[in-house]
Amino acid sequence: MHPEPVTKAARAQLTELAECAAAGREPAVHLSPVDERLVRVSRSAAVLILFGVLDSLPSDRDAQAGAVSRDLDVLLLARASTLRSHPGQVAFPGGRVDAEDRDAVAAALREAVEETGLDADGIDVLGPLEPVPLTYSRHLVTPVLAWWRRASEVGVVDEAESAAVFRAPVAELLDPMNRGTTVLRRDGEEWRGPAFLVRNESGEHLVWGFTAMLLDGIFDRLGWTEPWDETREFELPDA
Repeated sequence: MHPEPVTKAARAQLTELAECAAAGREPAVHLSPVDERLVRVSRSAAVLILFGVLDSLPSDRDAQAGAVSRDLDVLLLARASTLRSHPGQVAFPGGRVDAEDRDAVAAALREAVEETGLDADGIDVLGPLEPVPLTYSRHLVTPVLAWWRRASEVGVVDEAESAAVFRAPVAELLDPMNRGTTVLRRDGEEWRGPAFLVRNESGEHLVWGFTAMLLDGIFDRLGWTEPWDETREFELPDA
């Protein structure tokens, strides 16, 4: 299939996912029942899940899903290791919704500009997904799906906040060899979740936790997921 039709197919699927969320249909990420009292006291936050096509670093493998071309990517960043909250973790651009923000979409775009330097005028917002409550940090996070209509350069804006900014090929994320499970043990409890390995010029990055959960859920909903070994465990960086 020619890259352009493939790219259009990927965007169409992502748009449909956002439309399903707006209509209150099946959520993109399936979660265990959450205490509504916790949701009411959570702080609002938003992240930008920005897909697009790579300008110079396509994947060297073909994904099984027909809508995933070699040049389809998603924007990620590695948080600075000196941060008190989630140091060193790979995440989507994002942060808390400020009083000045019109809504979660505006907050996600503002944070993405501040953290990566991207040009927001080149972004098409496809729509927000269902807010996801994070019990441990007491945040209610709205993922915002977007498409990079016109690519712009990105990079670390503030080294105190981010260690790296990069566009990860989706085909590489879907590669079963780059997939595994992380196990987090905290306060006598154990949390198992999906994880992805990303290798690029800035090094090897482990995508896990909330970010990996969202990617895993989106890939599953879109039918992009390839069979992978869920018994394979990746060691957490600070373990």
